[in-house]
Amino acid sequence: MKEISSGIWKAGKEIFTQNSVPGRKVYGERLASHGGKEFRAWDPNRSKLGAAIANGLKSVPLDKGSKVLYLGAASGTTVSHISDIVGEHGAIYAVEFSERPFRELMEVTRLRKNIFPILADARKPEMYGWVENADVVYVDIAQPDQTEITIRNADRFLKIGGHILIAIKSQSIDVTKDPKRVYKEEAEKLKKAAYTISETVELDPYETAHALIVCKK
Repeated sequence: MKEISSGIWKAGKEIFTQNSVPGRKVYGERLASHGGKEFRAWDPNRSKLGAAIANGLKSVPLDKGSKVLYLGAASGTTVSHISDIVGEHGAIYAVEFSERPFRELMEVTRLRKNIFPILADARKPEMYGWVENADVVYVDIAQPDQTEITIRNADRFLKIGGHILIAIKSQSIDVTKDPKRVYKEEAEKLKKAAYTISETVELDPYETAHALIVCKK
C-alpha cells in the first residue's frame, strides 16, 4: 500500500483512507489491514471525490488539521473519508438541506467528532455565519446555480490561498449542452470571480456527465 497524497493510500486499483474509527464501517465499504493499521476502501462509485482520485486527480488539497466547509454533505459517505484525512485536529462543517440524509449524517458524526453537521440551505451562508474560515470549500449540490452558490460561500469563508473543489453535474445546469462545454462555462465563472483553476477531472465512468473542478483563491 502506497500513500499517493496526504492521508490517501492506494493498493492496486483501490484507494483507501486510514480508518479513524477502527472496526466501524460507514457505508458497507471494505476494511483492510496494513502495517498494523486499519484502512477503509474508498468506493469511487459512491463518492465524486473518490472518482476524481481514481481518475488521476493530481493534487488533493487536504491534510491533517485542514478545515473544510462541505456543501451538500448528504448522508456522509465522502465526508467520512475526509474526516479520516483531516484527523482529530481538523474540522468539517457539513451542510445539508434535506432532512432524511441529514439524519444519516448525524449517525456518522456520532463517532467522528471532527464533523459538525449543519441543517441549512447553502444559498444562505448567513445561516451558518459562525463557521470558521476554511482551507477548503467542497461542493456537491447539483443545482443549476451551484457555481454561484459556491462563489458566495467561498468569498465569505475560504482563506486566501485556500481551495475550492466543486463537483459539476452538467445535466443539472443545462441538459441541452455538451458536458464539456458546461464544465468550461462553469470554470469561466470561477475565473471571473478571481479564482485560479488548477485542474478539471471528468468522473466517467463512475459518474456520467460529471466533473470535479479544483481552483485556488
